[in-house]
This record gives sequence, C-alpha cells and structure tokens, in this order.
Amino acid sequence: MEGNSCSSIQLAFQMGEALLANGSEIFRAQETMEIVAASFNVEEFNTYVLTNGIFVNGVENGIEYRTKIKHIKTVKIHIGRISALNQLSREICEGRCSIEEAFERIEKIKELPYVKLITALLCCGVASASTCIIFGGSLMDAAATSICGFFLEFLLYLFDKSKTSGYFTYLISSSIVSTLGILLFAAGLGNDLDKIIIGSIIRLVPGYALTTSIRDFLNRDFLSGTIRMIDAFLLGGCIGMGIGVVIKIFSMILGGVFLI
Repeated sequence: MEGNSCSSIQLAFQMGEALLANGSEIFRAQETMEIVAASFNVEEFNTYVLTNGIFVNGVENGIEYRTKIKHIKTVKIHIGRISALNQLSREICEGRCSIEEAFERIEKIKELPYVKLITALLCCGVASASTCIIFGGSLMDAAATSICGFFLEFLLYLFDKSKTSGYFTYLISSSIVSTLGILLFAAGLGNDLDKIIIGSIIRLVPGYALTTSIRDFLNRDFLSGTIRMIDAFLLGGCIGMGIGVVIKIFSMILGGVFLI
C-alpha cells in the first residue's frame, strides 16, 4: 500500500485482515473497516472483501492510497480475537483510541493465545459425550465417545502442528476416530455404534463454515457465501468418506456382525 504505514487506511486494512484471518464473517470485516475509515475522516473510502482477500482504496489528507488485493488465509478460528477487534472498533468510533494506540492494540490482539491443549481435550471429550447422549446414546456409549473425543482433539493438535491440509486432516481424523469407536464397541464398551460415531465426529462437523456462509448469503455476499458453502460441503464429504471407508472395511472383514 502506498503512503504512510500509520495511516487510517492502513489501520482499517489491518483490522479487516485480522478479522478475516481469525474466521470473521465478511460483513463484519467490511463494516469494521468502514467504521474505522469514517472515524478518521477518510474520503472516498472503498473496500471489497472476499472470504480470503481484501481490496481497499481511499483518499486521506489529499493523498490517494491504493492496495492490490491481498490473499488472507484463515489459520484457525479465534472468537476471542474477533471480540477484541470488535471492542477496538467501538473505541475508535467513540474517539477513545488514537491511530498509534490502535496499531499497538492490533499487534497485542494478534498474540492472544488459543486455549491450552488440556482444556481443548477436556472440552472435546465432554462435548462428544454430550452429543452422544442427546442423540439417544447410553452412558456406556457416552464413555466410549468421550475417549474418541479426547483422541480426536489430540489428533487435530498434531495435524495443526504439522501444517497438514484441512481436507486431508478431516479425512484421516474421521477414519482413525471411527476405527477407535468400532474397536471400543467391539470390546464391549457401548451399546450403539451409530451413537458412538456420531458423538465422536461432532468436533469435525463444519457448522461454523456453514452458518457463516448462510449469513453471507443473507447479507448478499453471494460469492463469499458460495465459497464457504462449498468448503463446508467438501469438509463434510471428507468426514463421510473417512467413516464410510472404515465401516466398509470392517464389514468386509467381519461380515457386518459388529454393526448389530
């Protein structure tokens, strides 16, 4: 981007970039950028936001600023960072934060940590067991599902560390976790394999992507909504394929007896 790196336009751009990188909706990122630009009296401010890119231009103090579209990759959804950026935009709108302070705040927000591994493991285990019970599983089913949930979260942690492709992660994780669920069921831990598998893979269900795509459609961001909808369906397909292949293999080996 041409011009001073501490300009209002650059600040708006970084706000939008940080929001998208942490999984924010398109309308939220665009609205935040427009609020920041208006708060610092940027003229002729225009922005076009996509699921993974931003285009911005405007006039500040008689100087025209331009930027090419920048690819922005959503590394991992972080609601805490999105919330902090929303609070920062409100303070900017109310005139309680200068440009320099805002840049400093953004850098601190980018460093907000994710939850600790042990917390994530516990949450995934409890959520998996709860889902199993909601779908009609027994306490024994929930116990097996919680073990699968713990293991799944640890798998996702390892894949995240190794920077593995998202689709490959979902395919392999669903296969391994469904295999673990079948083995636990075969060992006598649980009464209903369907409920065990449903609870085990709930962590993988792309509910956020699907919900966000619907919100994008409602806000007439049809391109971004379509991109996220396709992403959600592809992730769901990977989950189904991983589980289906494992069940088919066990059915061929054991003749389907384990499913009864």
